[in-house]
Amino acid sequence: MSKLFLKIAVPVALLAGGLVVSSQFTFGKTEYTKKEGKGCTYCHTGAGKKELNDVGKCYAEHGHSLEGCAK
Repeated sequence: MSKLFLKIAVPVALLAGGLVVSSQFTFGKTEYTKKEGKGCTYCHTGAGKKELNDVGKCYAEHGHSLEGCAK
């Protein structure tokens, strides 16, 4: 019973953990996208990338506001 439990529990735990971690990152992006009405690449160097372009850096420095951040 112990080996069967490990064969099932470990993969399930890893998948659940991965979903939790990845969903936390997408909430922030979705929140900003909805708030500003802009796509991810408006502030990021590419889709799915963490690196910010000049507008993204300005947005972060100005308390998550696009005011004064021209593209």
